[in-house]
This record gives sequence, structure tokens and C-alpha cells, in this order.
Amino acid sequence: MNQDEYITLYHQMVLIRHVEERAAELYQQGKIGGFLHLYIGQEAVSTGIISVRKPQDRVITAYRDHGVAINCGISPNQVMAELLGKATGCSKGKGGSMHMADISKNFWGGHAIVGAHLPIAMGMALCDQYREIDAVTICRFGEGASNIGFFHEALNLGKVWNLPLLWVCENNQYGMGTSVERASAVTEIQQKAAGYGMPSACVDGMDIMLVRQAAQEALDYVRSGKGPYLLECFTYRFRGHSMGDPERYRKPEEVKKWEEHGPIDIYCKYLVKNQIATEETLEAIDDQVKIEVDAAVQFAESSPEPAPESLYTDIYVDSIDTEV
Repeated sequence: MNQDEYITLYHQMVLIRHVEERAAELYQQGKIGGFLHLYIGQEAVSTGIISVRKPQDRVITAYRDHGVAINCGISPNQVMAELLGKATGCSKGKGGSMHMADISKNFWGGHAIVGAHLPIAMGMALCDQYREIDAVTICRFGEGASNIGFFHEALNLGKVWNLPLLWVCENNQYGMGTSVERASAVTEIQQKAAGYGMPSACVDGMDIMLVRQAAQEALDYVRSGKGPYLLECFTYRFRGHSMGDPERYRKPEEVKKWEEHGPIDIYCKYLVKNQIATEETLEAIDDQVKIEVDAAVQFAESSPEPAPESLYTDIYVDSIDTEV
């Protein structure tokens, strides 16, 4: 990477962090309704993975999707507007926090039902394989989803058909309020791939450079035609599962320990140590991001609500591609 590419990754991580922090404030002010799942603490995972995908590679994820949307190129204006349910949002204000998407950027959305998007990812990969398109479907999910039927059915059939799939488990160690140790007989999620004859790896999801390297190796494997691969990113969310989470299941000392070695701090030290950027440069980026997020909030708050008739749009497809 050149210097600008390194800086871009830092900018994206900081942008995600500030968008999420402002979203939390807006939720507490009653300006965001429904559920709100923040990505604070996991920024290195999404930023690292998306930075090495090719434009034709599809991305699909679960409900903690704001950061993924930003990494895929959706503007903070559109993300914030969607959170506030405005017509200028990336899903026209009708999707909200858990359903951001933009297929023009090959981002096929966040999905609210735990694990339900895994079979969808398998279908997209099957389509690309059938059409002989050099594309990998990158499917992201939490460790909690690895305990349900969708996970096992999708991994099994994806391997049977040798589909171009990169399964990415973002193991933030808690499925809602239950630790992985209490919910899964196998706590290292990558081991579950062995049951389907699938290669796997686990990477420190707090270090963006390690994530990038592991994701690139995994994508290269899948793109070579050898079939699916499972990458587990061991990470940690600094906030609750959602905004209504009282967080009684973990001690403040545990959270503080992780926060002291967060993904942005780790990357900041890497950039300074390797003389890629100075602390002053990074501080300037932080200041610029705050201005960007302020502008995004202003844009969202001044945007119109969806028109009542929009309830009846975007329900059915207008045409069918007969070449599929």
C-alpha cells in the first residue's frame, strides 16, 4: 500500500467510530427508533476485509451493519439519514439501522434475522459460479449464528457445490448477553469448518493489518476455485448488544481492558511507528471526521420523511433477468 491507502483506512475506522457515537446520542434523544446495534470496537474487521475485496465481490452481513455500509462506499450522509428514517437514506428511510444496502456497490445489505442471510449468500455465490463470474461472496455473521441451522445448512451445501464463498465470523464473544463459552460446545468457531471439509483460520480482529493479510489469503484461496473458506475474526464490542442492553453479563473491568488496546489505537501506533503518519496528521484527520459527521447529522435532520405512498414501492421486482 502507498501512504494514501494507509491513511484512507485510518479515516474509515475513525469515521465509523464517530458515526456510531453520534448515532448513540441521537438514539438517546429519541431521534432514532427501533433497534440500534453499534460497531464500536470492531472497526478493524470490516475495514480490513473490505479493503482487499475486488469490486465484483459481493458483501452481505448481519444487523450490525453501519460500519460495513461505510466501508462499502455508502456516504455518512446516507447512513445517518437511514438511521433517522429519512427518504435520503441508503434504503430510502424504510430499512433503518439493520437493513442498509446498496447493490450498486455490491453491498447486499444488513439482515435482522440471525443467520438468515447465510443461505442468501450461498445463492448469490451459486449465481456467480453458474455465470462463470470471477467473484467471491463475502458473508459476515456473528459467532451466535454458528449455533443455528442456517449456518450448518449453508456451510454444508456451499462446500458440496464448491461455491466461491468467504464465510467471515466476527466473534465478539457475546451473543446478545450470553458468552460464547456458555452457548457453543466449540468456542473456536473456525473449528466448525472442519466438519464440512473446509479450510479455516482465526485472526486477531483488533489489528487491521493482520485482518487484511488473513482476508487477502482467504480471498485468494476462494478465488482460485478451491471452494469456500471460513475466517474467524476474534474481536470485541465496546458497547452493549443494542441500545437497550443493561450489560449485566460482563464486568466494566473487562470492557476497560479491551478498550485500552482498541483497534484504532493499535493502528494509530502502527502508523506512527512505521513513519507512515505523524500523530499531528492523525489528529487532523480526527478533527476532519468530526466535521464530516456533524454535516451528516445536519443533512439527515434536514432531510424529508418518506412519502406515505412509498409504503407501496420497492416491494416487487419490476422485471426478471431471463439470462439467470
